[in-house]
Amino acid sequence: MAFNTGLSGLRAASVDLDVTGNNIANASTVGFKGSKAQFGDLYASGFLSSGNNPVGDGVRVQDVKQSFSQGNISFTDNGLDLAINGDGFFTLSNGGEIRYSRAGQFGLDKEGFITNSEDMRLQGFTADEDGNLSGVRGDLQIESGNLAPRRTTELQSDLNLDSRESVLERRVADMGDFTAAAPGFPQETLEITYDDGSVVTATINPGNVADYSAADVVDVLNGPDGLSASATTQYEGISEADLNTAIAAGNFQFDLSVGNVSVPVDTVGVTDAASLVNAINDAQAPTISASLVGGNLRLIDNRGNNLTAGYTSDGPNQAPVTTVGTVRPQADREIVDIESTAGTTNLADSWDTRSINITNQFNPSDQRTFNHATTTTIFDSLGNSHEVSQFYVKQPSPGNGVGVSEWSIYLQIDGEFVGGTDTNPYQARFDQDGNLQSINGDPNGEILIDDWTPKNADGTPNGADGPPAPGTTITTPIPEPPTTSAFVLNLSETTQYGSEFGVTDQQQNGYTTGRLSGLDVSGEGVLFARYTNGQSKSLGQVALASFSNTNGLSPVGETSWVETFESGQPIIGAPDTGTLGSIKSSSIEESNVDLSAELVNLIVAQRNYQANAKTIETSDAVTQTIINLR
Repeated sequence: MAFNTGLSGLRAASVDLDVTGNNIANASTVGFKGSKAQFGDLYASGFLSSGNNPVGDGVRVQDVKQSFSQGNISFTDNGLDLAINGDGFFTLSNGGEIRYSRAGQFGLDKEGFITNSEDMRLQGFTADEDGNLSGVRGDLQIESGNLAPRRTTELQSDLNLDSRESVLERRVADMGDFTAAAPGFPQETLEITYDDGSVVTATINPGNVADYSAADVVDVLNGPDGLSASATTQYEGISEADLNTAIAAGNFQFDLSVGNVSVPVDTVGVTDAASLVNAINDAQAPTISASLVGGNLRLIDNRGNNLTAGYTSDGPNQAPVTTVGTVRPQADREIVDIESTAGTTNLADSWDTRSINITNQFNPSDQRTFNHATTTTIFDSLGNSHEVSQFYVKQPSPGNGVGVSEWSIYLQIDGEFVGGTDTNPYQARFDQDGNLQSINGDPNGEILIDDWTPKNADGTPNGADGPPAPGTTITTPIPEPPTTSAFVLNLSETTQYGSEFGVTDQQQNGYTTGRLSGLDVSGEGVLFARYTNGQSKSLGQVALASFSNTNGLSPVGETSWVETFESGQPIIGAPDTGTLGSIKSSSIEESNVDLSAELVNLIVAQRNYQANAKTIETSDAVTQTIINLR
């Protein structure tokens, strides 16, 4: 029996040496998990009893148990080297066979699949064309081809327009000239209606005086908000030849009145009509100018006062003649109607034939005609870039100007107007708190551009998708996949505060074509591909597996394990969820073997082996002694 006991000890010590040696051999193997031999003693026993004084039969190896404790994590230069910090195993496909490993030294094969050195493919959750992760598990593959371009369907601009800016552009209704018959303008009452519904009354010649002048009319029309007027009076009733004859006859005197006030004209030294012009211009009447035009004396009063002119001499005489001035009224955009309720002037009639004039009209080449501007890049269906420019022009506040502000928005792409803004700019209104109320009445703050034709630098269409066909209804947001060049400019977050103009955020969802330039792996195991066009895209997510009984896994070499009945079925999940660990990219998990401890174990196993050999040697000596008895 001693021989058997010693032999079992030798076998056990030999296994212990093998396990320790294997641990030492794999001390530098990535992802390797050290093992330890577990032993149990042997006793011979009968069916009913083991006896009163049983003697052991030796030892046997019960199990070689692996330790799945965490190994040290070290950094590498390979972005596809992955380490698991915590529990879990990489899931590998070995030609259809599923294996599990902690060794994360990966690379790419010729088809772009992520594989280890044994061409086992790393499995994970795949992503669709837009980079959305799915719950479908498969072999992770990195597409090395070009990233197809994406046209812009939405441009989000978050701006602040400076409420302190002054109004640069003024749109007015020019009502033309109208003149009353001498001696003055008759009485008339006007009702002026504003865009907020308010009505103001203005009365011309309320006293119904006979010599009511154009200057008096201007005083009335300059009173209501948004209404203004100018006036001139021109007298041209005396010929140059008659003046020369009268001056030559002697005793020449020139009579001039401006607004019923006599203006003395010094005729001493006047020898002809030309010298009379100089004398009139030297008179104490700064609003009067005289000239000879077309053989006649022309007198102009630039304020619209009634003019009376004539002359006396020893020869021909000219009785004083009164001329009534001409009024030219203009109305701002806030006035929507002018009606006559009493009287006979033609002012109300001139409103019906008004023309719209713009002073300091918007010009994208002249920065003096707009308050703010910003430019960003968008892309057509072929991935060509285009510059879209937004111009903001402050307008007079609608109505009475309380609680609301308004800005005009002009849009250009590559220097060409879009959205019809060359003739009808969009109108953005803001409330008293500086928040956007609406754009052209739309509370969503969206502008749909559906008239853009992408062009080359020479101005010819470049072959990309153009605007939708006439009559086509375009819904927002633009549905996928887009089929036209239409896109939405979203200004819903734009504000109007009393601070400097600034672009808070400006984003668009288009991009040009791009080549793969790099790959990043997040802590959740998501593979991000980076492209030369500045875009990134999720290609998939590493899947980790855990088991109810990790020690039940069966090692099959290549630092991998397979599922067994004892391990239970794998639980597959995303890294850093549940009990699964996180992923460290550009890192590997080293072997968890403690080389110092293994060397000590090696000495212990050696001593055990020697001791058991000594047992056999002693038993052999005893047996030999018995054989030698005679």
